[in-house]
Amino acid sequence: MTWEPVDLDILEEIYGEPAPASIVKEKDRLIPSYRKLVEASPFFALASAGPDGLDCSPRGERGGAVVIADDRTLIIPDWRGNNRIDTLRNIVGDPRVALLFLLPGSGTTLRVNGEAIVTCAADLLATLQRDGKEPRSAIVVKIKSVYFQCARAVMRAELWNTDYFAAAGELPTAGEMLAEASDNREGGDTYDRAWQERASKTLF
Repeated sequence: MTWEPVDLDILEEIYGEPAPASIVKEKDRLIPSYRKLVEASPFFALASAGPDGLDCSPRGERGGAVVIADDRTLIIPDWRGNNRIDTLRNIVGDPRVALLFLLPGSGTTLRVNGEAIVTCAADLLATLQRDGKEPRSAIVVKIKSVYFQCARAVMRAELWNTDYFAAAGELPTAGEMLAEASDNREGGDTYDRAWQERASKTLF
């Protein structure tokens, strides 16, 4: 099944002019209210583009998922993961990034667009320690634009409504998905049984 794409002229005719509020809210730095949202957010998605394609990865940390260096600079410690380094590879090849911050219980989200570098500078990594451990690298984001997003998407999704949370056992486990993806070469019950303890010991 295929559908005909539309061009920009058609889109602009359909949607018309953006509301004035959607333009004036875009800034090139963190104003005080935007700073409060970043400080309160424990989770964001980080999108990047590189020679090998696109990537969007989850990032999170209770107590603040990023460090605010100044009103135009964010620092993201790169904590333990799967070592694919898709995002880091992309940034090395193309500095453009986008961040979408979520705030549990709130319909407001915050969008940041900017340019980033990956650094392993020892003096910086030392300031990012958690539980006596340092990240192996950090992402430094220079903000180009930042603005809050209206709450309609979160409202439509009823994202924080616990009545719609998946019940225990309703979703496939990591072990089940890994077993399916690997034709049972990896994953399964053994993986699931070991996962929680392994993850809790390697968060940082």
